[in-house]
Amino acid sequence: MHFDLATTVATDKRMRTPTGRWLQVGALVWRDNSGRLEVLLITSRGTGRWIIPKGWPQVGKTLPQAALREAYEEAGVRGTVATRTVGSYPYEKSDIPHDTDSAFIVDVFPVHFSHQEQDYPEYGERRAEWMSPEEAAARVDEPELKTILRGFGMSSQMAAE
Repeated sequence: MHFDLATTVATDKRMRTPTGRWLQVGALVWRDNSGRLEVLLITSRGTGRWIIPKGWPQVGKTLPQAALREAYEEAGVRGTVATRTVGSYPYEKSDIPHDTDSAFIVDVFPVHFSHQEQDYPEYGERRAEWMSPEEAAARVDEPELKTILRGFGMSSQMAAE
């Protein structure tokens, strides 16, 4: 089974990939701060680890639309989402029972930051911080997400030259 990520509309929140992992969507929120590329990381509610906004696909929305919705719900971000991913990364949820299927894959969509709402669903439940892609890569735990962040920084740098 192949997902056309830009046009796939979720019919169920819980979707499995062909590898059997649960599919989630993530938002790589970015902005240009006086000529410097910055990305937004937030903390997870359970463990306080640094992550990108992510969550389940949403019924009736495309995967990019769901990623944009996660950026809003978890960080109050408004912006423009790309229809192509910058990659995907696997992870195992450590804060759920071990007898539960805890293998996930997150498809990551860039979100160009416009502004941040002052009130949003998870306001006050997480910390958020802007930083360079290199610093973000140093803070996240998942090796493949580190690679995505570093690659995003490099591709943006090359595009500016």
